[in-house]
Amino acid sequence: MKSILDFYRAKEKEEKFTFVSTYDYWSAKLCEEAGIDGILVGDSLSMVVQGNDSTLPVSLEEMIYHSKAVRKGAPNTFIVVDMPFMSYHASVEDGVKNAGRVLKETGVNGVKIEGGKKVAQLVERLVSIGIPVMGHIGLTPQFVNQLGGYKVQGRTEESRERLKQDAKALEEAGCFSIVLEAVPADLAKEITDSLSIPTIGIGAGSVTDGQILVFHDLIGVFEKTPKFVKRYIEVGKMIKETLEKFSKEVKNGVFPSKEHEY
Repeated sequence: MKSILDFYRAKEKEEKFTFVSTYDYWSAKLCEEAGIDGILVGDSLSMVVQGNDSTLPVSLEEMIYHSKAVRKGAPNTFIVVDMPFMSYHASVEDGVKNAGRVLKETGVNGVKIEGGKKVAQLVERLVSIGIPVMGHIGLTPQFVNQLGGYKVQGRTEESRERLKQDAKALEEAGCFSIVLEAVPADLAKEITDSLSIPTIGIGAGSVTDGQILVFHDLIGVFEKTPKFVKRYIEVGKMIKETLEKFSKEVKNGVFPSKEHEY
């Protein structure tokens, strides 16, 4: 199993690494077998698995449930879990208690927290008690209502400067890596070059130290995906066609045939 030191070394050697965001046993198992370096149990499960229109509704208990399944599927993979909305926003004490629950009950390796300077105190506290923290700046879905939607961040000089300051604050607080989501590639390069810890891009160009995509997006489960996603296969279409074929064969008396009988 990789550790945070392996990701530091990868940055030093300029070796790219991969994370995939997924939420269950079978997909985690495939990620491990394929040699994916890390798994993020993302709060995006609120949208991908539960069908909500944002990440906000998913609960801490649901994140823990899915993280247990992912750990079973990928027992030898470095796994990080998103701290969901309102599991750390009210106080540092809440954040410490809930992040501690995640690690104790799931066996994962760390947590991810959205935000910059505002969460630095919590990051410092978590790291001081042995909980590795991955930061997340740029498009932060838990702040979608404040951001006015799912928009690229860092377009103005003011927002660029704020993101650079947030990245430095998270590094100084002790984050072992930072996700940069939906930011211009040149800004991602500036931030990546300015940090001693690795950056992980999602919609941030090719300049970050690592890349992360949602499992369901990169295999083409749904009809629409964001611009930054490369669809490596159209699994959604394949599954739909398979189900249609199954239905047709049953109704026409083709399945089951003699070879499927005992």
